[in-house]
Amino acid sequence: MKVCRRSFLSLIIGGAAGTTLSPLPLKMMDDSSIWTQMWPWTPVPEDGEVSHVDSICTLCPGGCGITVRKVATTIGDRAIKIEGMKGHPVNDGGICVLGLSGLQLLYGPTRVKTPLKRAGARGEGRWEKISWDEAIAEVVKKLGELRGKGKSHTVACISGTDSGTTAHLLGRFLTVYGSPNFIRIPSIQDSYELTMHLMQGVQASAGFDVENSDFVLSFGSGLIEGWGSPVRMIKANSMWKERGKVVQIESRLSNTAAKADKWVAINPGTEAALALSIAHVIIQKSLYSADFVNNYSSGFEEFKQIVLNEFSPDDVSEITGVSASTIESLAKSFAGASKPLAVCGRGQGETPGSLNEFIAVHALNALVGNINKKGGVCAVPDPDYIKWPEVEMDRTAANGMHKGRIDGAGSKKYPDTRYLLDRLPDAINSGEKYPIEALFVAGANPVYTIPDTKAVKEAFNRVAFVVSFSSYMDETAENADLILPNHVFLERYEDVPTPVGLQKPIIGLSKPVVKPQFNTKHLGDVILLMAKSFGGRIADAFPWDSYEACLKKTLGNKWDGLVNNGFWADSNFRPAAWEGAFNTPSGKFEFVNKGRAESIKIEGDEQAYPLILMPYDSMRLASGFIGDPPFAIKTVEDTVLKGNDIFVEVNPRSARGFREGDHAILSTPKGSVKVRVHHFDGIMPGLVALPRGLGHTAYDEYLAGKGINFNELIGPVEDPVSGLNVAWGIRAKLTRA
Repeated sequence: MKVCRRSFLSLIIGGAAGTTLSPLPLKMMDDSSIWTQMWPWTPVPEDGEVSHVDSICTLCPGGCGITVRKVATTIGDRAIKIEGMKGHPVNDGGICVLGLSGLQLLYGPTRVKTPLKRAGARGEGRWEKISWDEAIAEVVKKLGELRGKGKSHTVACISGTDSGTTAHLLGRFLTVYGSPNFIRIPSIQDSYELTMHLMQGVQASAGFDVENSDFVLSFGSGLIEGWGSPVRMIKANSMWKERGKVVQIESRLSNTAAKADKWVAINPGTEAALALSIAHVIIQKSLYSADFVNNYSSGFEEFKQIVLNEFSPDDVSEITGVSASTIESLAKSFAGASKPLAVCGRGQGETPGSLNEFIAVHALNALVGNINKKGGVCAVPDPDYIKWPEVEMDRTAANGMHKGRIDGAGSKKYPDTRYLLDRLPDAINSGEKYPIEALFVAGANPVYTIPDTKAVKEAFNRVAFVVSFSSYMDETAENADLILPNHVFLERYEDVPTPVGLQKPIIGLSKPVVKPQFNTKHLGDVILLMAKSFGGRIADAFPWDSYEACLKKTLGNKWDGLVNNGFWADSNFRPAAWEGAFNTPSGKFEFVNKGRAESIKIEGDEQAYPLILMPYDSMRLASGFIGDPPFAIKTVEDTVLKGNDIFVEVNPRSARGFREGDHAILSTPKGSVKVRVHHFDGIMPGLVALPRGLGHTAYDEYLAGKGINFNELIGPVEDPVSGLNVAWGIRAKLTRA
């Protein structure tokens, strides 16, 4: 069947109307003729039998269920459309623009089609094709040499996740090989895990019953910008319009703030102080849950004295820019709601935050007794199904594991923090501890996503051997020595445990919709092949013949249900009753105090840089390890990106003679870039804002060279308590271009 213009437009408009989001606005139709003319190269799928496969999208931490339609052709099945899976507990039929565009990631030109070995200088883009046997032999040879010299600890791995069997295989390999340096990409999950550990004594994720909350107090969380599971949050937002309220606290009028019942503009970095001032009012006016506080918490009296003595609305108003009357009103409304919920984590939640802020916000949930309650927050353990035997380490591995992590996580200074990736570039560049001789990167693009891109690239250049497992030619792959391409998510099996923010344990199963299109290999199989090449105890730790066999064995009696339904949900899970729910030394919820609530220090001299530059997130821009596919980049507004020019948002009162659309030089202590000015009344005076997700130097012509990468202009700011990066802004100035 030939796809004509009329049928193409009918398909797109009709498809968009049936989704939770409308990902393809009319502006995209400007060049639709390019895709719909009757030219010989127009892709024309053959007529054939249509079938559907239920799977899981792994393009972001949301873990949405998807249903993929495919057509049987003479050369094999071809996927032709991705929809949301109806009945899935995360998205129930909805899908976002990135998920909808997933076919372009399957069939697009950014795919790495075969193992590649660098043939020129790093980043030069010169590669030679090699076989899988050659690629794996080269990795094993390099790792064998390091291990033979007693340097197993100088190997590190950066992974997009630490959940699921593939991540566990990576971690297991590093352990039995002898390296403690498995590092997960940072996100709000780091901060919430610490909060749950310190305040509730559990190793768990935070789950939010957003569907049943009737008052959401959000401290900068981009609830409809992609925070948590994007489609789930957008569906919840529709429910709140009918039976609840949302108050958005942030310095910029985001889409979430615009659609909230109330937007509270706040000076950046002062959110913890505001949360504690709200607690001040709740305590002072006895609006808290006496049952929870008196019977199931510890440390309340000390917490009470701190907030009453140091965080009065009048004092905090001067710090935050939020009026005392607004603070009192927020406290009364929050405490007076039936099922109030307080959340935090900037934008889409892809960066950690101040531990003091997370603790202060979680304390609000405790004050109103909405812990492990309907409409509240609860501790969600990972599904307990990966029960492999402990590895047996030889002397080399044991010695390597005792060297200590290079990022400092779990050290005496940061004993409770599990991963500190933002500290890795400085640790490598300074050489204070030990060098990293070999680095694996899987499901991550740190050269693009970690702040201070220049320092990150310098660190990569100091690593002698970098291996990327990317399916795409991203910035990290471009700077690697070997690329061992993984199957994309539509070509592979992979278990996807509880998505971020979900209030109950589930497991999703990503399934191969079509056979691998190119000479790629599942990352799990690559790990098994490497382990078996070493022999000895390393091989013994991996008894499976293939990744699929490992996955089936690990999932056990859940396998058939996952294959048939696409997901497994723990129907017996109930948040624990307050009695016995907390595993702290006191056996109760802890109102802990970790250094009061000082405002986050923003990097840069105020005299030299009179403005504050902040990032913002958008559902239309992927800012994680995946870059925007062509369909998604076409949806970006002209006030964000026009041609290759990126716009900086400026309040007209701070524009200082810059007219709408003027070119300017935006400078921070980390660098300078050319931008265009967009006047926006929705950002506080003295602040300017840039989107995250642009400025790629890799991928294809649809994405590369458009705008700038925000991470080029900002560096990490270390939380003195957790060591996590808390930066969500940097000092800046605008000058004439």
